Amino acid sequence: MTPEAFAARHPRLWRLSSVGSLEGIRRHGLLCARSLAARAGHDLADAPRPEALALRLPCGAPVRITDNSPLSAAKLARVLDDGLTVADWMAMLNARVFFWPERSLGTGNRDARARLGYRSEWHVFDTLRLLAPVWDRAEIAPFNTGATIHQPPRRGRASFAPLGGLDYETWRRTRRAQGAVKGLDTVKEVTVRGDLPHAADALTEIARA
Repeated sequence: MTPEAFAARHPRLWRLSSVGSLEGIRRHGLLCARSLAARAGHDLADAPRPEALALRLPCGAPVRITDNSPLSAAKLARVLDDGLTVADWMAMLNARVFFWPERSLGTGNRDARARLGYRSEWHVFDTLRLLAPVWDRAEIAPFNTGATIHQPPRRGRASFAPLGGLDYETWRRTRRAQGAVKGLDTVKEVTVRGDLPHAADALTEIARA
């Protein structure tokens, strides 16, 4: 898989952001939760956050690290592989930035945020411009790795598949061959390990959530 081939399949990537966060993205790019907390002088715990975390950067800009309300620690502990603990998984989530390959995949999260009183907006990114500079850190997952709603799938280190060098059709068949699912997988989540300082250059649209 190359950046161009992946962008041909998914030309746009979608992300829900808090209203008012655009200026911070223009100044700092997109930061993973751990980096964002560190810049605000906060030691982020590797545990599910029941509520959003409101912080302030040294420049005075307010930032919000979203909650993990779709994720139950008890349910998560029962579906982890590779000897991972809940803290291990949360550390993996906190070290990544997340996107949806289709807007429709994020509507449930949008509705949940609205019920909690968050004011959100869609940030739409050009896939090639966003991922090409960080291709060695770009990954895909076949499910929402930050949720354990309903019947959560098992998950481990291989749940995040590096896009660089990926054989896409083999990836689609892997979990079926393991007996974990009956059908072929599709991309449900796109992640990048670490930060994307260039994210504003790839932003193409801001839409009401």
